[in-house]
Amino acid sequence: MSDFSNPLLGGEFHIPFNKIQPEHVEPAIRALVERARANLQAITDVPGERSWLNTMEAFDVATEALDRAMGIARHLTGVAATDALQAALEAVEPVVAAFESGIYLDTGLWNAVKAFAETAEARGLTGERLRFLEKTLDAFRRQGAELDEAGKTRLKEIGVELSTVTTRFRENVRQATNAFELVITEEAGLAGLPGSAVAMARASAQSKNRAGWRFTLQQPSYLAVMTYLDDAAVRERMWRAFNTRAHGGEFDNAKLISRILELRAEKARLLGYGDFADLILEERMAGSGARAAAFLDDLRGRTTARFGEENRSLEAFAGRPLQPWDIGYWSEKERATRYGFDEEALKPYFPLERVVDGMYQLMGGLFGFRVTEVPGVPGWDDAVRFYDIHDTGSGAHLGSFYADWFPRENKRPGAWMDAFVTAKPGKPHLGLICGNLTPPVDGKPALLTHRDVETIFHEFGHLLHHCLSEVGVRHLCGTNVPWDFVELPSQIMENWCWERAALDRFASHYETSEPLPEDLFQKMRAARQYRAANAQMRQLSFGITDLNLHRVYAPSRDGSVVEYALRCLREFAAAPLTDDYAMITSFLHLFSDPVGYGAGYYSYKWAEVLDADAFTRFRAEGVFNTDTGRAYRAGILARGNSDDPAALYRGFMGRDPDANALLVRSGLAA
Repeated sequence: MSDFSNPLLGGEFHIPFNKIQPEHVEPAIRALVERARANLQAITDVPGERSWLNTMEAFDVATEALDRAMGIARHLTGVAATDALQAALEAVEPVVAAFESGIYLDTGLWNAVKAFAETAEARGLTGERLRFLEKTLDAFRRQGAELDEAGKTRLKEIGVELSTVTTRFRENVRQATNAFELVITEEAGLAGLPGSAVAMARASAQSKNRAGWRFTLQQPSYLAVMTYLDDAAVRERMWRAFNTRAHGGEFDNAKLISRILELRAEKARLLGYGDFADLILEERMAGSGARAAAFLDDLRGRTTARFGEENRSLEAFAGRPLQPWDIGYWSEKERATRYGFDEEALKPYFPLERVVDGMYQLMGGLFGFRVTEVPGVPGWDDAVRFYDIHDTGSGAHLGSFYADWFPRENKRPGAWMDAFVTAKPGKPHLGLICGNLTPPVDGKPALLTHRDVETIFHEFGHLLHHCLSEVGVRHLCGTNVPWDFVELPSQIMENWCWERAALDRFASHYETSEPLPEDLFQKMRAARQYRAANAQMRQLSFGITDLNLHRVYAPSRDGSVVEYALRCLREFAAAPLTDDYAMITSFLHLFSDPVGYGAGYYSYKWAEVLDADAFTRFRAEGVFNTDTGRAYRAGILARGNSDDPAALYRGFMGRDPDANALLVRSGLAA
């Protein structure tokens, strides 16, 4: 199939999503694997003296076209999934995994990089080029270049199987999520729900030609039920369905998790590491599984007492022992009573369009760029929008991105950012941001919760890390940083969502354009630290369970992986978890990718320390101080992985991070 006839081979900056079909995937990917293989072989076969250009530069770009096409195919199965597309992806995943697993096992390529490292040019490298050479040498060693042939063969096999199994895990979660629905036919059964949730449920039922009100496990629908619905029996049914997704039945992930853990552990042992956590974290800021675990245990110790106080307070307020499906419901009632604050009262002040436009203007002014919507660029769905980012001073085109905010049955849950094109300086990057926000209903715009607003800012922070990168090495560019640093640019953005001056840029009533009332803002601020210990313990529970699975768990001793995870998570639960609780089988962060956040979920808390501390500089110098904003852009966003993250952080803050900043912000400091 020619480049002209296959849209995955064309390489246009504006991806022709309107032309890509499932039948394009396999021929394109197979052709690009062969092209990338030839590129790598050309590096091995270089005649004469080795140079940066013919070895390291060539290695940096060798798989670029394949990475782009494979990224597009994987993305489409997450936002426009069909059986045919999923089958096409599953056909090529093993091919790509086998190729990628072999790159760092290629003796000729390994010798080529080592030969360049011995040249005078290599000895004179500095900055990002030196870092790329050092990281590449280390990557070859860490990924098996020095194994014997039997070890290399097994490592390749592990890579292929991990890719296949994690792809199936991801698809099982999507299908299990879509397999559930709950329809209420009597209006009395909606008691407690806000009007926006009722309207959304009615529109969902109408979309399926059903009478009544339809509820699903998509986040906007599920959270509304768990937070507001008076009927505890319905809340229980929804809670159990959500937390047993992909456990048993047609879309069972339990056996897949066991196999993923086995493969990861075997890979670590093969490469000379005690466990998968040590393999993965060696190159991250934490450095080892033990240090990551100690970090989480320290936060747990500082949180436990307040955690107990909060839960005793909630039970006293409810006047009875609580079940897991009661926690969100009674928490909202206690919060409303204690602070006079109702989250629903905020939603009219957060229409999606104003929030997004205000965010673009606010952050553009602070960091020195402008965002412009570009109509007519094809996306994967009619709801997708496309934008350009230009530098305010020079006018240079820094990057572009797609935005897709609403849930669909062919779209995976959650919110995320990803990259399509990682460009060299002077060329634009291309990325995307996705969410599953409450859609517009009954002629009203999409009205967001404050948490939705934080989510949008969070994902835009990831996008800026990608699009504002100025690193000349693709492998070190943008978000290609250690995963316990990658959440700093996203999480720091959420801080502006709590600043009055920032909210005034985008929080206004969708009908009257009146700004967010001061009394409502003050109630929102006062309620910010409500059940902060529970929020922290929830994140710690995921991080500690993740590390336990990758460092401690042994099937012969600990039994079923689902039961083991349940025992871990019960230590952190605000109410006793039921015996059928199996959220681990839908934990996409841990098991939807060969690596992903596996042994790395602690990164959210690690980066939360960084973001809370880094924002103290903005708070001290002014949250709209453009000098501070430009310093952050130049020192963090533009630098990618061109230097050690700890050095980048010290460059911006002038010191190492202070963990107490997070506890102060959360109201948990002693």
